[in-house]
This record gives sequence, C-alpha cells and structure tokens, in this order.
Amino acid sequence: MLKVTMFNRFIRKPKETKLSTRASEDEIPASAGPVVMPAEARTVCSRCGLGHYGKDCPLKQELEERTSPFSNGPDVRRALRDVSNAERPLLFKKKVELCSVVYDFSDPLKTPKEKEAKRQTLLELADYISTAGTAKINDDTLMSMFEMISKNIFRSMPVSVHVTSPADGVHEPEEEEPHFDPAWNHLQHVYEILVRYIVHQETDPRTAKKHVDQAFVLRLLELFDSEDPRERDYLKTILHRIYGKFMVLRPFIRKAINNTFYRFIFETDRHNGIAEMLEILGSIISGFALPLKEEHKIFLVKVLIPLHKPKSMPMYQQQLMYCVIQFIEKDPKLADAVIKGILKFWPLTNSHKEVILLGEVEEVLEITREAEFQRCMVPLFRQISRSLSSPHFQVAERALMLWNSNHIVNLITQNRHVILPLIFSALENNFVGHWNQAVHRSTENVRKIFQDLDAQFFNECLKAYHDQKLKEKAIEEQRDAIWKRLEAVATANTSSPGLIMVM
Repeated sequence: MLKVTMFNRFIRKPKETKLSTRASEDEIPASAGPVVMPAEARTVCSRCGLGHYGKDCPLKQELEERTSPFSNGPDVRRALRDVSNAERPLLFKKKVELCSVVYDFSDPLKTPKEKEAKRQTLLELADYISTAGTAKINDDTLMSMFEMISKNIFRSMPVSVHVTSPADGVHEPEEEEPHFDPAWNHLQHVYEILVRYIVHQETDPRTAKKHVDQAFVLRLLELFDSEDPRERDYLKTILHRIYGKFMVLRPFIRKAINNTFYRFIFETDRHNGIAEMLEILGSIISGFALPLKEEHKIFLVKVLIPLHKPKSMPMYQQQLMYCVIQFIEKDPKLADAVIKGILKFWPLTNSHKEVILLGEVEEVLEITREAEFQRCMVPLFRQISRSLSSPHFQVAERALMLWNSNHIVNLITQNRHVILPLIFSALENNFVGHWNQAVHRSTENVRKIFQDLDAQFFNECLKAYHDQKLKEKAIEEQRDAIWKRLEAVATANTSSPGLIMVM
C-alpha cells in the first residue's frame, strides 16, 4: 500500500489546457488508431513499475534530489557570509561533510579543481570558527566536524624515505633532509580548524570531551612520528592546548607520552617527534607544584635520564636538558641522581655525543649545591679525567672549559684534595705532550689555578705523579727484560741439533 501511494503522487494527470506545445505521453489521438511505442523508447520501469522513458522515472528524480549536495537547504557553493544566520549552521555542516573527501596527492595533476575547491572551503571553515565562535556549533555539526578532521589527519604514515645504509648499518639522523608531505596544503587547514576550535574561548570542555577523548589523544600521539616538521609543530601546539584545557586528560597524556618514550628507548630507537614531545613536557614540568610528587621523580629517573642513551640523542638534547634543569631547579637534591644517571649512559666511542654530555654536565653543575656535588664528584671527575686524556681534541678542550665557570671552580676548590689527584695525571700528560696547542694552553691555565691555590698540595701531587711514572717505567723495563730472555731461549732452542722449527 505504501508503494502504491508513493508512486501515485508522480502519475501525471491529463493536461486540459491547449497551451501545451507537446502532447502528453498518455494522450493518444482517437483518429490515429492504435499506436505501438518502440520498446527502446518506452518500457516498464524496473524501479517504479510504470511505463515511461528511463530518464523520466519519478523515483529516480526523487533519489537524485535526496542525494544531491545542493538540493536540501542552502547551496554549498555559497559563502557562509552570504547567507542568513539561520542558514549558516546547516551550510557549515554541509561544507564540513564535503571536506571529508580525501584526495590523492601523489599525482599533482589529478583532480586539481576539486582539490582547490576543498582548500578554499577549509579556509572558509577555519575563518568561520574564529569569527562566529564555537557556541553556535551544535552537537550534530560538531560530530561531523571531528569526523572530517579524523578522516583527513589520521592516516597511515608513508614509509620513511631515509634508509639505513646496508653496507655499514649506520644511521645519521642529523644529516637527513626533512620530508614534506605533498598533502600539506589540505592538512594545514584541517589542523588550523582543530587548533582554532580548541583554543577558542567559547569552547566548552564538557561538550568537547565527547570527541577529544583518550582515543583521540592516542591517535594524535601516533602522528608525532610524521617526518614533516610542519605537521609536528601543529601537533605540539594542539596537544599542549588540550593538556591546558582538558584537566581530566592530564594524567593520561603524561602516561601516554611516557609509553612513547619507553618504546623509543628500549624498542625502536627511532622516532621523529621526541623533541616536540619534550617541549610539551618542559612546559608541563615548569608548572609542577612543590614539593614534587613521587610520580614526577620516577619520571625523571626512569624516562628522562634514559633518553640520554639513544644514538639520536643530539637531535633532542636541548629540549631534554631543559626538562632536566627544570627538575633540578625545583628540587636541588635531584642533581646527584641526574649526574650519576648521565654517567651511566656515557658513550665510549662517540666523541660528538661526549662533547654534548660535557656541556650538559656543566649546565647541571652550575645549579648544583655543594652537598649534592660531594656525593657525585668522585665518579664524575674520574670520567672527566678520561675525557681530558681523550685523543680527540674537541673532547679534551670541552672538558677543560669546566674551569671557565666561577661556580664550578668554587666547588672544585673546596674539594680539591679529592678532585686534583683524580685528574692530575691527565693534566700533566696534556701539559707535557698533547699535540693540540689549544688543549696545551688550556691545560696550563688549569694547572696554574691549582698551583696558585695550594702550591704545597700541588707539589705533593706532582711528586706522586713522578713516582708513579718511575714505577711504570721500572715495570716496563722489567717486562722488556723478560721478553728478551724469552727470545734468547727461543733462539737457542731453534739452533739446537735435532730440533725442527715449524714455520
């Protein structure tokens, strides 16, 4: 019955007026006799069951009107500023739905008009959110907007264009050129819509939390591995704003970032967004209340300090050092744990990384108090002694630069009876025979500081150094004498008759 009623609405009634210039399909003149319509011209429609031309099917026309983006409500080709306030929400939603279409940017010549139209629409949507505000966006429209954002930005990351050399297996992230996503012309405006929505003063976290939830945050964190630095910069801003506005998500965001760091340190050893995440954490740490919670101290020891381990540490060292310094400034007692943790991950053969860590140690020592310094000075200056003895002149020179800081010199001076014997041998070796003149001059200046400070103790160390050299020389001479006797015995045995020397 429903089908018959629906189709009866579309049955054309005979026209009584004579103004029609075309006879109706159902009007057949009586004088013409029976007329048979060609099968290919008029058939029984399989869609509605009526006899008519295929293109005149009323049900087909109704379906096209229902599915056309320009049929119901305002025309999406019109600008939002050109329609009335009552029509804008519906037009905004329709434009959002049209922007949900994702285009292929691998071929720049494919659908250029559609891509440009979408880009202009995204610009218009971003401008509408900034000017009209978010209070006029209802729940239905908001859901459509976040569906559009998700379809555009949440995508599989392309395979990295930077491949480790199969010959030596060495990966140098600092030498890589940044990879720019060809779809950025659209992605940028999608991110801009999301940023403007989150930072807008009318955005209510209680309404937005239906869409900005834990799953949404996790998917954002996955995008931090993008090779495009422009995308990572937007993600950094978005996540930071979410952390500031959605207080209920703060513990979850910190935990999710920690898990990302764990996977990077202990599993993958490669991630493009570590520096950006550390920038977010630097701002978060600066807002920690005092006294620090145990949870935050554990984060320092188990996450931040192990981040010194990966080979790519120089790529994010500045952000990492900022986070560490923030912790020590809030709780100076943590300086001891930080220095010992850095020493645990000290490189053995990577001179560039060693230079960087020496600079970080200097920054930490600048804000270290004497009590914490005394707890870590022995292992610290044993390592500094090895750095002073490094054949790489930049390492030795960077270690000598510690004496350029007045605060560090004061700490060393007050504990010179422990520190000087640890480094005296390295200083004397550099002073006597280092090949680099800059290292030689710096070593001479450091020796003079200790000599002027306490000449008697300096001479005692010098005498102990010479005595040690004499002992080493005597041991070396004894070892040479033993080898000479062994060689003499071997020669005598080979010259004896009846013995055959195997070559």
